[in-house]
Parts: sequence; structure tokens; C-alpha cells
Amino acid sequence: MEGGDSCSPSMANMDDGEVAWRFGAKNPALAAASAQSIRALVYGMYACVDRSDPRPLAPLGHGDPSPFACFRTAAAAEEAVSAAVTSGKHNSYTGAAGLPEACSAVAAYLSRDLPYELSPGDIVLTAGCNHAIEVMMAVLATPGANVLLPRPGYPLYEARAALGGLEFRHYDLLPDKGWDVDIEGVEALADDNTVAMVIVNPNNPCGCVYSKEHLAKVRSTKERMCPLQETARKLGIMVISDEIYDHFAFGSKPFVPMGVFGDIVPVVTLGGISKRWMVPGWRLGWIAMTDPKGVLRRKKLRLKQILESIIVYRGISVDPAAIVQGAIPQIIANTDEAFFIKAMNTMREAAEICYQSLKGIVSITCPHKPEGSMFVMVKLDMPYFEDIHDDIDFCRKLAKEESVVICPGSGLGMRNWLRITFAVDPQLLEDGLDRLKSFCLRHAKFNTKQAT
Repeated sequence: MEGGDSCSPSMANMDDGEVAWRFGAKNPALAAASAQSIRALVYGMYACVDRSDPRPLAPLGHGDPSPFACFRTAAAAEEAVSAAVTSGKHNSYTGAAGLPEACSAVAAYLSRDLPYELSPGDIVLTAGCNHAIEVMMAVLATPGANVLLPRPGYPLYEARAALGGLEFRHYDLLPDKGWDVDIEGVEALADDNTVAMVIVNPNNPCGCVYSKEHLAKVRSTKERMCPLQETARKLGIMVISDEIYDHFAFGSKPFVPMGVFGDIVPVVTLGGISKRWMVPGWRLGWIAMTDPKGVLRRKKLRLKQILESIIVYRGISVDPAAIVQGAIPQIIANTDEAFFIKAMNTMREAAEICYQSLKGIVSITCPHKPEGSMFVMVKLDMPYFEDIHDDIDFCRKLAKEESVVICPGSGLGMRNWLRITFAVDPQLLEDGLDRLKSFCLRHAKFNTKQAT
């Protein structure tokens, strides 16, 4: 038909009969975020494993103990979910903050460790703690704002900040001081555009647990005892306390929530059931306003209250499964303390196995014995090795030759370090660490082999 091509703009862009499609360009923000993906890094190590190796894979790279029988969740939790399914009451959509009864149960659970009571209105439920991180980084991503993140840390914070255009700056955790926060570094990094700092306690990836004394009394630049929370108050920033490993402490220090200091500085607490109940696939987390003075609810000048912004974002985001929300009151109420004691005893045993095994590998330094979470950070002695270029090369070759997967420290901001998880069956853990030692010996320089 004459003139028929005039109504099809793409016709002029056709080449050899193919349409020149206009979609598919890379999103720069997504590319920046993907560069921070620990999941992609660890799964990349799994791709290096030799599938013909008859030995069982030793997954020492990510924190998911649920596949192992010794870390199975509480029977009461499984029964609660089953009851929620068969009740027929939880097949509908839920509100943006979550089911009221679920929020009430979480508020009561968190209030056990606080000097004040949380209300259901202080809680917003999320699809896991990762979703809580997404929400907070999005809410804080105002023009010019920046947040302070720990190094080493959990890189989803960087990824979500990058995706939202939120600047992030790193303060250091000090390996020679039990991975304590470098308070001087925090003060030096902050400026008028800093809105929050993130603390992870118990800590992933370092395995440390911050004592109440460290959270409350840290030396400042003036060499006087200055509370960490007072530093945040002086800077005018909130503290985002990532407590997904709450009560996951098996050393000499008990878990202390940052919300204890909520009357001094506003604290937003992130948590969930993924780790303590060992059900990461259930995807139930929360954001709690551990802020008894209500700073996070105030509207002042151009500022919108933080809680309102969180709920607005949740309204255009995904929901945690209604079935798991419906089960939460019974999961919390019916899980016996014996389950948690047994789980921590097993984790303590695994941490001890890991630490003692690492002490026997001369090319690896473990600066701090793990006392919480599921991880430990160790440093590679690079001059020891003959043909290992860096931590990523180390982990790729280890996966290929020994079927042991470990997370490279580069993905956590620590080049030539490793993050090792001990949340696996103790027998498999010992076997995996033996293979790690054999790998290190096999790749040692000749003179270091002689020395060992």
C-alpha cells in the first residue's frame, strides 16, 4: 500500500529485516547496585565447583543453616504456619504496616529487652530483613543525603543506597580491637548532609557482639568517655540498628539492643525471624521505631516523619506473606526457650571448631574469635602463596579444587580477607576446613612449605 510505511516509525530503523528495538539500555543505577551484590559474588563461586567431585559440597559462603538437620526450626514454628494455612483466615491482602495482631506480637517480643514498651503502631512488617534495608535506604534517599555504613559490612546496604542515588560513606570496624566501631572515623566522615549511621549487632560479617559498654562508652577524639549514642545525637543523625541476629550470641557478651538508648538518639531497629528461628525462606522481617520520645514521628519544617515515609514506601512495595504474618503471634508465643538454647549450643560448638581449625592454618589470620552471628572474618597472608593473586582468585580455585565455597572479603570492602560461615553441620564443617588447609598447603611457596 502506498505511503503505508509512514505510520511505522521503526521501519526506517530496520536492518536486514530486524526491528531496531528501543528498549534494553542499561540502567546505570542498577549497574552500580549490582556491583555491590554479595549474592552474585558467592553464587559465582558455586559456579566454579567441579560437579564431578564425589565429595559433598562444603557451603561456607552464606548464612543459611536451614538445610542441616541440627539447625531445623522449632516444631512450634512449623505448627503455627500449618495452622495459619488451614485456618483459611490468611488468604487476603494485608495492610501496608502488616496484620495488627502480628505487629502486636512483634512489639511485645522486642519490648522484652527494652526499658519501655513498644506499641503495634511502632512496627512495620517487611518481606524479610533485606526488604527492611531496601525500605530504609529508599526513605533516606533525599537529594544530597548520605549515610554512614560499616566496613566490613553487609553490602546490600551499599547496593540499595546506590540504586536509590543515596551517597554512602564507610567507617571502619577495627579488627585489632574486636571489630569495635571507629568512633573517630564516624565523626570525621559526617557532615551536614549525613542522615543516619548503620550498626550491625551481632555482627555480620565479623562475628562480634557489641557490649553495652561499647555501645554506651567509646572514647571520643578528645580522649574522654563519650557514648556512641551521644555521638549520633551530637551529629543529629538516627541510628539504624540491624539486629537480624538478635540473641545470636554464644560468647561472654549478651546481646544488647541499641533501642536501649532510644531516649537519647532515635533508633530504627531492623530484624526478623530468619536467623533466630533459622527460616530465611519464610521472609518475615520488621522495622521498629525504638524511639520512645517520638522523634521519628515528628513533622518539622521540610521534614516528613520517618514512620509515615516508611509506610508510604511499603504501600508501593511487596508484602510479607499473609500466612507467615498470621503465624507470627503463635511462633513467638509457642517457641520454647529450650529450642534457642540448643541452637546456640550447636552454634557455639561450630564456632569453636571453626576457630580452632583456622588457628592451625599458617596462611590465615583470625584476629577475633567469633562470639555471635554465623560468621568470622579472616585475613589471607598473600606472600605465603605461590599462584594466588587475591581473595577472589583464592575462592575460585578453592571452589574448583576442593568443593568448598567461601565468600571473598572484596565483596565486603576488605580485599584479601575472607568471610567464613560456620552455620553448617559440624562434621561437614570440619571436613571443609580440612580441605581449606590442604588447599593452602598445596598453593604455598616452596620455602613456606618447608617452614610448615
